[in-house]
Amino acid sequence: MYGAILFALFLLAILSFIIVYKYFASSSTSIESTIKGPVPLPIIGSLHLLGKYPTPFEGFTALSKIYGDIYSIYLGSARCVVVNNFALIKEVLIKKGVQFGGRPNYIRYHKLFGGDRNNSLALCDWSSLQETRRHIARIYCSPRFTSYNYQLLTTISSNELEHFIVELQSKCTQDRNVIYLKPIVLAACANMFTQYMCTVRFPYDLKSFQNIVRYYDEVFWDINQGYAVDFMPWLSPLYYRHMNKLSWWAGEVRKFIMQHIVNEHLSTIDYEEPPRDFTDALLQNLKTDSQLTWQHIMFELEDFLGGHSAVGNLVMLTLVSLVKYPYVKKRIEEEIQAVTGGSRNVGMQDKSEMAYTEATVFETLRVTSSPIVPHVATQDTELGGHFIEKGTCVILNNYELNKSCEYWEKPAEFLPERFIKDGKVVKPAHFIPFGTGKRTCIGQQLVSGFSFVLVAGIVQHFDIELTTTKNLCAKAACVALPPDTFPIVLKTKRKSS
Repeated sequence: MYGAILFALFLLAILSFIIVYKYFASSSTSIESTIKGPVPLPIIGSLHLLGKYPTPFEGFTALSKIYGDIYSIYLGSARCVVVNNFALIKEVLIKKGVQFGGRPNYIRYHKLFGGDRNNSLALCDWSSLQETRRHIARIYCSPRFTSYNYQLLTTISSNELEHFIVELQSKCTQDRNVIYLKPIVLAACANMFTQYMCTVRFPYDLKSFQNIVRYYDEVFWDINQGYAVDFMPWLSPLYYRHMNKLSWWAGEVRKFIMQHIVNEHLSTIDYEEPPRDFTDALLQNLKTDSQLTWQHIMFELEDFLGGHSAVGNLVMLTLVSLVKYPYVKKRIEEEIQAVTGGSRNVGMQDKSEMAYTEATVFETLRVTSSPIVPHVATQDTELGGHFIEKGTCVILNNYELNKSCEYWEKPAEFLPERFIKDGKVVKPAHFIPFGTGKRTCIGQQLVSGFSFVLVAGIVQHFDIELTTTKNLCAKAACVALPPDTFPIVLKTKRKSS
């Protein structure tokens, strides 16, 4: 009896396989009828084709050699289009930014933002509400060079650098120079963000602060990964613990920010006076703008404070570049000496005179090729003359923009000077690590400024070595490093240079 049941189930599975296969095979040509692409397998789509490569974006580039600059692909059951040249990427991000203003509906995104990814600024669908939230943040995240806020950034970064250098020198003495640098770098970055946005600074040895910095880094690493459940949501029961962990991290971050930042602002804010900082600005707008809710402003604050994780990971990856390419580190040391004379710390005000140092950070961004968050078509539209159905996920292959000979001379080599022209840093139009168009990262000025100060400060005061590259996970197409990463040897220089 059981044998007959098993046989019937086997036949049913075979029949289901055939039906699903025929459905995918036909739909792959009907959804975007003029866009070619690999014929998907049932259930997994074309995920197996990407598994052959170290990163999915290398796989997307390889498939572009077969199917062209734009092709269709199924990732699990998700309909996707991959675009692989700058003209098409500009069409998505700039020319038709509103039509492609959606984001993928991944379960993980909802778990991180209170059950609704639209609470996030980066992972939400575009709307007038999100435009309002970006407008509130812009004056703080993209300050004019002559503004009070920019001067405040300069002062805060210089003051925190002093604390950071003292902390590192102390650790070098305690741990015989071998330290896990990343948590300290992230703490310094977090303090720069909290001082600027919240007028609060935390001691490096405060355990609750250390924990929150760690949780933010865990989230940053997770968001930069791809999981099967993103494309096959029916797998979610298998990710039960993982999803609960994401929710718990987010909850702990919220508790800390409420206890140590927001409650104090609520008790001291004067709604009739100009805002003291970004936190005040959010609270004041909550009172005057009926479309904003408590969730909107809290997640906006948490979102922007989380930008410190991007800075810290970028700093760590830049240090790896300096160890791998000693001549680059040597040129930065020479630049520091020329600007400071060895008599003071480097500051953000020196960035315009230290083109090579700034260019080194950009070159690190290029070779790591941070991915652009996928977009989703919010209506039926066209792309490159091809019909795109509403709901189609559009993957922008930033890896191709950063690694192709079509856009760069000697792209396999680490050459910061490629960003320098007439002594100034110049970014080519196709270099878009922060995106472009309506959804460009409005915090990029903070990222580039704070990372510049920290990298220069470390080089100025320490010699750097890696103890091993065994666990180094500096993947191409990913600017995130694992939270538990490699130890670094720092040796205090006898004389700052």
